[in-house]
Amino acid sequence: MASKRPVLKIQYDSPVILTIALLSLAALIANSLTDGWANANLFSVYRASLTDPLTYVRFFCHTLGHADIAHFFGNICLLLVLGPVVENRYGSTNVLVSILITALVSGLVHFIFFPGTALLGASGIVFMMIFLSSISGIRGGNIPVSLILVAIIYLGQEISDLILSSDNISQLTHIIGGICGIICGAVMSKKKR
Repeated sequence: MASKRPVLKIQYDSPVILTIALLSLAALIANSLTDGWANANLFSVYRASLTDPLTYVRFFCHTLGHADIAHFFGNICLLLVLGPVVENRYGSTNVLVSILITALVSGLVHFIFFPGTALLGASGIVFMMIFLSSISGIRGGNIPVSLILVAIIYLGQEISDLILSSDNISQLTHIIGGICGIICGAVMSKKKR
């Protein structure tokens, strides 16, 4: 009697992260097809009238937009490496809420403090994921050395770049993402305990 071979199936294993990646790809394609209109009107956050309904859309959707394919790959590859682990640990709903919080906070900060520039990209979410994945190692009140090193290395570099660099917009977004990751991770870890 011959044994049955297992059937391999493709699994949509991390629905929030995979959907974000696909939406970001769709936004990149839409921007290319519209000759930049999509990023300018939907996938970037900047100072605009509060009577414009798209202003509120941009507070969240700026994380889906990317300037070009290199920008997209840089963010989405890291998101696809970190995201499924984080989503498996904390659950899809918690990860989605964390992403929305990070998008809104970084969008509002940019809207308020950088009126003359536009912000787009998922790097704030990636930094949030870096910290969420590190925080997932906290057990029994013990803080893992890896979390401390991640905080020192990633946030330290971004704070240094913020002070020394002429383009401090993206560094601030990374710092905001890291802080959101720490806060969301602490809240979710507390709930689990």
